Amino acid sequence: MHSKVTLADVAAAAGVSKMTASRAMRGAKDVSPKTVERVREIAAELGYMGNHVAASLANNRTDLIGVVVPSLSNIVFSEVMSGIEDAIAGTGLQPFFGVTGYDPEREYLLVRQMLSWRPAGLIVTGLDQDSQTRELLQASTAPVVQIMDTDGTAADMCVGFSQREAGAGMADLLIAQGRKQFGYVGCALDRDTRAIKRRDGYLESLTKSGFIQVPQQTSTERSSVAAGKAMTAELLAAHPTLDAIYYSNDDLAIGGVFHCMEQSIPVPEQLILAGFNGLDLVASLPAPVATTRTSRRDIGTAAAKAILSRHAAEGSNDPLLKTVPIQHVIDARRTFTAK
Repeated sequence: MHSKVTLADVAAAAGVSKMTASRAMRGAKDVSPKTVERVREIAAELGYMGNHVAASLANNRTDLIGVVVPSLSNIVFSEVMSGIEDAIAGTGLQPFFGVTGYDPEREYLLVRQMLSWRPAGLIVTGLDQDSQTRELLQASTAPVVQIMDTDGTAADMCVGFSQREAGAGMADLLIAQGRKQFGYVGCALDRDTRAIKRRDGYLESLTKSGFIQVPQQTSTERSSVAAGKAMTAELLAAHPTLDAIYYSNDDLAIGGVFHCMEQSIPVPEQLILAGFNGLDLVASLPAPVATTRTSRRDIGTAAAKAILSRHAAEGSNDPLLKTVPIQHVIDARRTFTAK
């Protein structure tokens, strides 16, 4: 059985002291780049794994970036994570993820645990954490970036877009299409604060334009295509003259398309269906659906770069608020007008 390779073995093979080898492995600034490269190459050749926990005690941080997201059930947050990984490639940092399921208590526990591991930074979804979680974020000595929303006050830094303006923008688009009778379908509105903001922006914009009566079909269940289909059927059964429905996301809107196909309801000629996220699947549907495209990968990249920039500035506490543009579209393949 081979004995475990130690840092002393790496130092001896590199011809440096154990302390120098340790600092080289951490990329310390007082060690020459040539020495850092040589020590790391030898460590890789020997199979030295290191002790990141011990390193964190010496450096007061690990080489980890914590990422807290509400769901992995669709491509939305996987694209955010891809952007994060793009930004930190080659830096020696690694992301580690936690999923809250839109549960505030679970979010608090994840944030507390991640911060206890002394991360290089923390990326958290949204601005509406409960008071306990927000206290943790504000007290963090590691850079914190909240993403996907700019409607509120960040604990440290923030990258995203206005959810409220996204909803209002879709209402304006539907009005411009000549629609007169609007509805709304949404899921998980008891816990998805960003969906609530979009709905509120949608309703506020319609009210300003004189459209006060907007029937809604909502549920606390998890968003899905099946839920969208069922809720569209219920809404149209009660309000058959609607000519535009806004959904809290594309999954639900896709379900609305399937219901309309079954009932031979012309989309979009008779009824425009509008979602949110700009999923690729929407462009493949047999009927065009309005949606809002969000630059999710860019948001992940910008958030990770904000953490890197904070470390490069050697502890600068200058706040960052970066708004990533969104785009409201009817359909990438074709446009249509109200009849």
